[in-house]
Amino acid sequence: MRKILHVEDDEDIRTIVDIALSFAEDFELRQCHDGPSAIEAAQIFQPDLLLLDFMMPDMTGREVHAAISGMPGMENVGTIYVTAKAEDSFSETLLLEGALKVITKPFDPMTLAAQLREAL
Repeated sequence: MRKILHVEDDEDIRTIVDIALSFAEDFELRQCHDGPSAIEAAQIFQPDLLLLDFMMPDMTGREVHAAISGMPGMENVGTIYVTAKAEDSFSETLLLEGALKVITKPFDPMTLAAQLREAL
């Protein structure tokens, strides 16, 4: 079972992701509403994948990724960004920085689990 840490400040999107992945028996989902709580949760949860909103208050998804991947044993955690920024150049930059995938909002909840499996 793959552990996914989802970090998203929008409660509605957290709910959509929770429902979308609740049928995927191969994923265990933990959700956080901001970067600081995600960093704290990651220490205990030890996720295999970070599913990060890119634009959040206090910390961006990039900053959350940097903090978590800097933890012992978390250096190779995979990261998928979910963002409303649809520019190709922005997505390309994130992929060059090591993201496994960039999912543009709004996304199709019916295909989310398949997209995560494909990226992993």
